[in-house]
Amino acid sequence: MSDSYVIIGDGIAGASAAETLRQEAPDADITVITDEGESLYNRILIKEYAKGKLPEAPISIHDESWYDDHDVDLRLDTVVVDVDVESDEIRTHEGETIGYDKLLLGIGGTPQQLPVENADAKGIHHFWTFQDARKIKESVEDADRGAIVGAGLLGIDFAAICGAQDVEAKYLMRGDSWWRYALSNEGAEIMHEAMRERGVEPVFDSGVDRFEVDDDGHVEAAVDPNGERYECDFAGVAIGLDLNTELVEGTPIEVDDGIVVDEYMRTNVDNVFAAGDITRFYDVLLGEQAQNGAWGSAKEQGTIAARNMIDYESERFEWVSSYSITHFDFPFLSFGHPTLGDDSVEATTAEGEWRRVALKDGKVVGGVLIGDLSPQSAFKKLMREGRDVRGQTDLLMEPGFSVDDLAAPTEQ
Repeated sequence: MSDSYVIIGDGIAGASAAETLRQEAPDADITVITDEGESLYNRILIKEYAKGKLPEAPISIHDESWYDDHDVDLRLDTVVVDVDVESDEIRTHEGETIGYDKLLLGIGGTPQQLPVENADAKGIHHFWTFQDARKIKESVEDADRGAIVGAGLLGIDFAAICGAQDVEAKYLMRGDSWWRYALSNEGAEIMHEAMRERGVEPVFDSGVDRFEVDDDGHVEAAVDPNGERYECDFAGVAIGLDLNTELVEGTPIEVDDGIVVDEYMRTNVDNVFAAGDITRFYDVLLGEQAQNGAWGSAKEQGTIAARNMIDYESERFEWVSSYSITHFDFPFLSFGHPTLGDDSVEATTAEGEWRRVALKDGKVVGGVLIGDLSPQSAFKKLMREGRDVRGQTDLLMEPGFSVDDLAAPTEQ
């Protein structure tokens, strides 16, 4: 009999796993289950749709016919309510029981809610699914003033959406800069100025203490902990994800701020794997457990998980992720784990160009590039090689840096 594979989640992790399974196990039974009402789409591009820059059509990656053509059983609008690893079965909200030989959990997360008064009011949005993007686009097109909460990579998408839709907005940040765990004030100020040019004003040492609503329950103001009131008829909240680990509560599957997997994407239960945002994976480059929510990382994890579901220990997940921001007139790229490390070096290399490299035990573990992305290949190579750059970190900041600029490892 053919092996049966069940994949919970049709994001890029689950979808890439389904693709790989079909390619490398042509006779396998494959079932993909998702609680969304549409098949795989490009989560990176939905922000461009919300900005009014793209129609819906180019955002789809797999339409439903792809699953039929590849003999993959796709279950839309289906919620998995129970995972029974003893019986190798899952149960859906409709009471259906589906057995498996191997299970992949690509269940991701859910946007965190602000624990403040009126956080669920009309006009307050979170950004994760295509349906979220549709609601945001409709709402922001009718808005005059906005408020944004969450000084990270998802929050800046709200800033760009407001800017593109000519909505004046206040970006309420708890600290003294945007993405302060990865950027110094110098690097962050480049981003702040780009926001201001688009009508989005950063407000530091702020945040939201409560939202005020009108008689119809629609947001009309955000009030920060200092008592400052910012009128708004649109608000975007992006303060992080609550990982959907509740599905495996009560099972033997190990959870530690995510589902714990090894470098082969396998959990501590032999025939259960996980991929994507939900994972706390063993990063062979760092030599420790890590997390990464980038699209490319999730896609690769899905592929690696599928190969190891077929033949365990056939391929390790070894990946240097990257995340690009394309909202402004200059490029922005983060790579690896820019918020980790025990040291860092940074420099302004030219007007509007800035870089920072995070280091741990003398090795590159991540970084951020603004304006000039040309060193990214060299930095990623250093990460993959685990190269010790102690005593040479000043060279990493030189314009046109190349790995060849460093002394050979035997010469250090």
